[in-house]
Amino acid sequence: MATKLQLASSRHAGRFVVEDREEGTFRVSREAFTSQAVFEAERDRIFSRSWLYVGHESEIPNNNDFVTRKVGGREIIFNRDRKGAIHVFLNTCPHRGAMVERQAKGNAISFRCIYHGWAFNNNGTFGTKMQEGDYGPHFNEDGCANLPSAPQADGYRGFWFINYDAGAEPLADNLAGYKEVLDLVSDQGPDGMEIIGMDQKYSVRANWKLLMENSYDGYHAADTHQTYFEYLIEAIGHTAEVDPNARVIDAGNGHAFTESDMAWGRPVARWSPKWSEAAKEEIAGIKQELVDRLGPERAERVGHYSRNSGCFPNLVINDIMAITVRTFFPVAPDLMEVSSWTMGVKGESTAQRKLRLDNYLEFLGPGGFSTPDDVEALEIAQRGYAASREAGWNDISRGMLRKDFFRATDEEQMRCFWREWARRMEA
Repeated sequence: MATKLQLASSRHAGRFVVEDREEGTFRVSREAFTSQAVFEAERDRIFSRSWLYVGHESEIPNNNDFVTRKVGGREIIFNRDRKGAIHVFLNTCPHRGAMVERQAKGNAISFRCIYHGWAFNNNGTFGTKMQEGDYGPHFNEDGCANLPSAPQADGYRGFWFINYDAGAEPLADNLAGYKEVLDLVSDQGPDGMEIIGMDQKYSVRANWKLLMENSYDGYHAADTHQTYFEYLIEAIGHTAEVDPNARVIDAGNGHAFTESDMAWGRPVARWSPKWSEAAKEEIAGIKQELVDRLGPERAERVGHYSRNSGCFPNLVINDIMAITVRTFFPVAPDLMEVSSWTMGVKGESTAQRKLRLDNYLEFLGPGGFSTPDDVEALEIAQRGYAASREAGWNDISRGMLRKDFFRATDEEQMRCFWREWARRMEA
């Protein structure tokens, strides 16, 4: 087992994560949450070299649709061109750098910079008419005046990602076992899934890695969200404890997810006593459609079981009583910006959509039972790190020596994240 002296020696040697598999201990230096040098290194080694979630294709359903957002510290345009092809452009004019699109979303056949009027087709091609002599005869033969594309952009089951490292491994290889999470979400609707509305944005005065840990940490649920579980017990008329058989799946490359049988209803195919008999009948029909399309075993997993997941480095999908898709980026060691979306089944009834949104807002929304509790927990943890010189290490060892399988109340999912983080940061 690592002693205090050994832990101190590890930090001096540039190690932030100390794991002893034989003794079953896993420690993370609190400096990883507070150091300006770590924050700056993460921007290079993680956010400039990882596959980062951009958006879902349902956000740009029509030709010429676009959305703009900040991903990995860069402004981007996520769009479809006139022929329906999807692109991700860097939202910066190749001339003098101004953003060429300032609206959050819209439909446009071209983009035009207000600074000097340079214009671009929505496939990125430079389209400004120039007078003879303005530029040389070979201007833009190498594409230097075209709207710059993200070095890599690719999608899986409608979820689109970019990588600022042109030499990074392909998306499909990087996703590894996390594709199962995206499949289980995407299989919920016979015609696919869609983002509902716009993203909800908020900030948290805590390090971004704390939100990744929190998002699939089953250990904190009963204590941090006690009020919600008391409410749920009253609403459904029986106990609502965390599933003791909930398991952790290591999806590779720092990705992981938990899967559990929880007491809440799931609009996709699990009725709750909180809901009406009419809802019960409709959900029974939805479940039968899943069985017919996917088979009984897959339908049960898609419709009945809940999943909390993290895709390294900063994508979270909570497919529980509703679906949350969440990303978060560091602004400082102790400040992050969060964007959160909810998803639903394409073509679902008005009643089903209302039930879904009520379920989402009740627990997962920024003002629900869960999010304010979690934000408070993360912010007081960050404040506690002011004593990191005297109390310098977090313990993430729970369940490490378990022989059968890792439970959601263990901390293996966090260890999956931290092993990949350490591989990139400590090399």
